[in-house]
Amino acid sequence: MTAPQEIPLQRSERKPLYVQVVTQPALHGCWAVNISESGIGLIATPSGPTEGPREGEDVEMAFTLPDSRARIRVRGVVRWRHDPAERDEGAVTALGVSFHGFEGSDGVALKRYLLDHQLYVAVVYAEESELRGLREALENHVRLRFVPAPEDVDTLLGRGDVSALLVCGRDEARAIALVERLATRRAEADPTGAGPASDLSPRILYCAPAAASRLVELFNQGKIFRALVPPYEPVALRQAVLQASRELGLRTEQRRAALELERNLLRERAREAAPLSHGSGVGDEPGFRSPVMRKVLEMVHVAAPHRVAVLLQGETGTGKEVLARVIHRLSGRSNQSLVVQDCGALTETLLESELFGHVKGAFTGAVADHPGLFVLADGGTIFLDEIENTTPNLQSKLLRVLESGDVRPVGGTQVRRVDVRIIAASNRDLAEEVRSGRFRSDLFYRLNSFTIDLPPLRERPEDILDLARYFLNHFNRTLRRSASGLSMDAEQLLVAARWPGNVRELRNCIERAVLLSAEEELVTRRHLPPALVSTAEGARQHVRVSGAGSLRERLEQMEKEIIREALERHGGVVRRAAAALEMDPVTLGRRVRRHGLLTKEQ
Repeated sequence: MTAPQEIPLQRSERKPLYVQVVTQPALHGCWAVNISESGIGLIATPSGPTEGPREGEDVEMAFTLPDSRARIRVRGVVRWRHDPAERDEGAVTALGVSFHGFEGSDGVALKRYLLDHQLYVAVVYAEESELRGLREALENHVRLRFVPAPEDVDTLLGRGDVSALLVCGRDEARAIALVERLATRRAEADPTGAGPASDLSPRILYCAPAAASRLVELFNQGKIFRALVPPYEPVALRQAVLQASRELGLRTEQRRAALELERNLLRERAREAAPLSHGSGVGDEPGFRSPVMRKVLEMVHVAAPHRVAVLLQGETGTGKEVLARVIHRLSGRSNQSLVVQDCGALTETLLESELFGHVKGAFTGAVADHPGLFVLADGGTIFLDEIENTTPNLQSKLLRVLESGDVRPVGGTQVRRVDVRIIAASNRDLAEEVRSGRFRSDLFYRLNSFTIDLPPLRERPEDILDLARYFLNHFNRTLRRSASGLSMDAEQLLVAARWPGNVRELRNCIERAVLLSAEEELVTRRHLPPALVSTAEGARQHVRVSGAGSLRERLEQMEKEIIREALERHGGVVRRAAAALEMDPVTLGRRVRRHGLLTKEQ
């Protein structure tokens, strides 16, 4: 693998974040002060200027997000570091770190946090004389969105990212009418009539003229959060808006709890995709050594740097998701999120909501807004596995995203533009699905711009033992076992097996064998699944019986197989095998060497 390219600094918006951060190299007293999608600001109290990472050095970080309690693990590079000239009691070291790789789906979790915690304030009916004062008081603290007409308020509030609404202007009747209409709409969405502290609606700050008695009535009914009768002081306005925005914390907590009960929106776990080691090529990874997989990797290197859509086709378990991760890592989007979705696991309605998002109330159970996986993957890559299981209706919506980049949530009217690279995978031949009328041809031709066919494991036997040894070492680490390797009989059975489940089946087979093995014990045939052993032996028996050649050649082959089986049963020890075959050990040893059967003499 080539050296990682320099990632330009991105001017993404930073959010305040005050949480403790654990770093490697260790940095004493390290806390975050702000964060964005591309980096984090830190302060620390190291014992000296040499403690912790220096400028230009890599650092690993782990911290917990507020509210969701999600644990984020990320790698980054120190862009700058400032150590105080003199270390007194109040001196701190400051660092700026740029992210370049998240663990598993942690990048998606961080992006979700940042999306949910953006503080937007909508302003309606504001007159020209009010605009300057509003901007001076609020723009450095929240994002302002000015709404010119009342009919646009519903559209803006439907996005779910507005924490407060300022009702301004000089027309008392118009302002109160809007407040009443919004209160009615909120009551329809929440028939319990819950008060302002527990509903999911933006807090309304009334900044228009009104009689004091009317304002008290609106406040007591929970229809407004606070009233600021003009002319209002900028400081008072700012404090009121920020206090209203703090209500977003409770609302976000409710949203996260509801989503956790509804279902885990991302579902993706950090599956074991072998990380690329620095200084090594992709072709050095296990499973990428056979000529056919080398050819696949050549195509990956061609496609990865470009935004072209990639279609991966192959049997289930051939490693399409692993290859999708390789494409993402080799692309210019590797510092952004890779979002994975299995299109065959959900119904059409749930899959549409998962991909494109939904607004509150769009369907039963939609208790809060959800941005959707395309929004969460903005700037990165989305991997759609088993895309052949999507319906024609959903395929048309996927085509629209591919062509325009526009995403509209279920039940919403607001369209969001995203920049997402799509990698799709199919267990079936999509061209045949198109001919049979089960897949839209226009979507197929958009996805088919760069197709990579992954061969099944039985067509690349050179990879089997490399993969098996890799999985054995991996499960030794993760399961805290100490299997010492693969015996000769186990290796022969693994190579002879047909592997209908491909790499996934091999992985599960080795996991089982490692669990069954004793300390420092070799994995043998008795540790392998009985079904695998019987099918592998059946395949070898078929070779023996149906082999071509003269009688002498076939007898030689039969003798070789009989000696091989005897050696396998007795751990490769010639003396024991000779005793079982009732023949002289010296004679058997000579025939073992003639047939090229390697053993361990004891």
